[in-house]
Amino acid sequence: MRVLVIDDDPKITALLRRALTFEGYEVITAASGQEGIDMALQENPDLVVLDIMLPGLDGWEVCRQLRQHSTVPILMLTARDEVADRVKGLNLGADDYLVKPFALEELLARVHAMLRRSKQLEEAGRRLRFADLTLDLDSREARRGERTFALTAKEFDLLKLFMENPRRVLARDMIMDRIWGYDYSGESNVLEVYIGMLRQKLEEKGEARLIHTVRGVGYVLREIS
Repeated sequence: MRVLVIDDDPKITALLRRALTFEGYEVITAASGQEGIDMALQENPDLVVLDIMLPGLDGWEVCRQLRQHSTVPILMLTARDEVADRVKGLNLGADDYLVKPFALEELLARVHAMLRRSKQLEEAGRRLRFADLTLDLDSREARRGERTFALTAKEFDLLKLFMENPRRVLARDMIMDRIWGYDYSGESNVLEVYIGMLRQKLEEKGEARLIHTVRGVGYVLREIS
């Protein structure tokens, strides 16, 4: 399994690299917030160890941006043991929080636990659910209530992205990058076309709309009461 360490302290980075490598993990590192975001999106790590005090983008912003694109487990490190800081990190999407200086054994135990929990969730959660919508990742079957409907490959990928990020506004460019790739050079309105086709299938029997347009930004999967 691959662990990304985002920390600008070379001593901490070297310590974590040695310890995690000894435990059998592949370790990659980044020394700034932007580099960390880029590596997380490119290398697809299984877990991120993220320091808060970073040059450029701080750990808060890195965590916020990663949660717009990824569900990777995030363990935040900070020198400040303030309740407000812990709450802020968890509200931004961090999964756990460790205060410096930390005992290496505790950090390794938390990493093991987070990766084990992530693996269990992955094995048990082969179905994504939101409201009355279910997406089976093995059969690639979609269901709205009791109604089952088929999806094309791209429709499946697009709906899966939304269901992995419920209630989060997904920017149009991010969706294009994730589903069609950075080098896509096809029709500029391809996303709008696929959103329309997805909505047609999701709302075929008059069901309430779940995929909503956020004007000037992108789209979001959410219920409107």
